[in-house]
Amino acid sequence: MKTLTYKISFLILFSGLFFSCSGPVGPEGPQGPAGYDANVIYSEWFIGSWSGTSGDWYFDADAPDLTADVVERGVILAYISIKSGDVYAASVRPLPCYAVNANWDFLIPGTLGTIEFTSDLSTRPTSNYEFRFIAIPGNITAKSASVYGKTVSEWKSMRYKDVCKILNIKE
Repeated sequence: MKTLTYKISFLILFSGLFFSCSGPVGPEGPQGPAGYDANVIYSEWFIGSWSGTSGDWYFDADAPDLTADVVERGVILAYISIKSGDVYAASVRPLPCYAVNANWDFLIPGTLGTIEFTSDLSTRPTSNYEFRFIAIPGNITAKSASVYGKTVSEWKSMRYKDVCKILNIKE
């Protein structure tokens, strides 16, 4: 009788363990965090049509998807790609930055739907300079200002390649 009790106890214990498992984890592993939504807005690389005078150059780029909501609650990043044949060749830098003896920056003018790029270069900027912007909408109201789990400061200090990788943007 004692042996039968052990066998039944073992069978109950084993069946409880067997049926309480959710099944083996496949080669994919456990489910990861949810991906970012498709609301990220980004431009292709473009060359500006500069206006202004020596030391005060600017151009406006069309950005029709930049709504007040994106501007006020999201993060807008802009980059310059320098194609000149010197030490700066093929570098991508976040704006604002200082490169090639000039300050480069961007701003959102009072009229939504455009981004203004600026430079204090002494001569008119050439086609050696390309620009791109990425707008990350703020889609969750939180106690601390963050967009996709990162603060505005973290996004702005992040390397261009890392931003593209996180947001799944083709460089």
